[in-house]
Formats: sequence, C-alpha cells, structure tokens
Amino acid sequence: MAERRMFAKSIIDSDSFIDMPASARLLYFDLGMRADDDGFVDSPKKIQRMTGAKPEDMQILIENKYVIPFDSGVVVITHWHIHNYIQRDRYKPTIHQDEMESLFKCKNKAYSLSDTECIQDVSNMDTQVRLGKVRQDESSVGEADTPSHDEIVSFIKAYCEDHNCSWLVQKADHYARYTNGDWKQNIASMIDKDAKEPPKSKTVNFTPSCNDWDALAQQIMQQETG
Repeated sequence: MAERRMFAKSIIDSDSFIDMPASARLLYFDLGMRADDDGFVDSPKKIQRMTGAKPEDMQILIENKYVIPFDSGVVVITHWHIHNYIQRDRYKPTIHQDEMESLFKCKNKAYSLSDTECIQDVSNMDTQVRLGKVRQDESSVGEADTPSHDEIVSFIKAYCEDHNCSWLVQKADHYARYTNGDWKQNIASMIDKDAKEPPKSKTVNFTPSCNDWDALAQQIMQQETG
C-alpha cells in the first residue's frame, strides 16, 4: 500500500468543507491518511478516538457526503480518486470488495451509492460506472482540477525519482504543458515513454588545427619516401 496521501484543493478549499467544524475537518484528514489504496478505512471509530473527535463529527462528514458509511462499519472517502493518484506498481486493491461492488463511480471520479445521482461537490451530474461490473484499469486517478505549476513540477520530480529516471526532470517544463484531463496519468505516460530511451550523450566535434594537418602531411610524405 502506498504511503503518500494527497488532498485536492478543489475539495478542501470548498465552502462546504470549510464551513464544517475544525474537529470534523481534522477527522477527515486523518481518515484520508489511513485509508487503503481505494479509499476505504477499516477502523473509523478508532481514528475518531485518536483525534479526539466526537460521533457528531463523523455524522457531519456523512451528511455532507465527504465519507460513505457501510453496514460493516467501514467507511470510504467519497472523493478519494480526486485526491489521489497511486502508481500501478504500488497499488494494492482493497479487501472490502463487497462494499466496492455496491459503489458507482461518477464521471467526476467521486464515489456514489446511487446509480441515478452523482456527488456534485466538484462538477455537475454526470454518467456513472458501476465499480462492481466494470473494474478500473488504472490503479487511481489524479485531481480533476487544473493544478498549479509548482504541483506539476513536484509530481514530475517525485515520479522521476521513484522510477530512476532523474535525468528527465530537466524536461519538467515540457511535461507541464499537458494538464488536460487526467494530467498525472498523461505526464506519467510521457515520462515512462522517454525513460525507455537512454539519455543521449553529447557529441564532441573535433576540428584539427593547422599544426595537426601539417604533422599528418609530413607523416604521409615520410611513408611514401621511405
């Protein structure tokens, strides 16, 4: 399971999120840090006690659709795939497959329990995909909003470091142009493609000096007369 967790500003800077009590927001961050690679949290009550949150804080998160609860006691972060991108080689599927199959994934990448409604914290209502019927090919997806240049460069540096292709960091400005759609997946694909080609060595052009030509001419003459 990946160790790094991210939070999209499009979610945590929204008025609905900021209007919640600080204790509920803290609980949300702690849940997000301890979620598995699909956004599921095994022991939300334990985390609630650790943060000093009250049951009312969890209820606020549920009512505002920031987490989705299940009868089994686990919860899932609604906007998990908006927050996080997890590399395929590090992705570990959730053990909560029964709960996963009851979810739909909206086109805006948010989870929903309904096949007729989408969670609309990020975008308008869109088509959904039933996760139990159509498995995701990708391990995770990046933020839906356009990131800042600093966020892009930080992602590029981290990705290149993790994939042992640090020489490609110098192309960060080039990669940073591709921010349409799933920008992290787009950039990762380009880096993976470029990483297959070894870094090009610089060619040194050598032009002999006049003295070099003179020495060569003398050597040829000596060979002919010898």
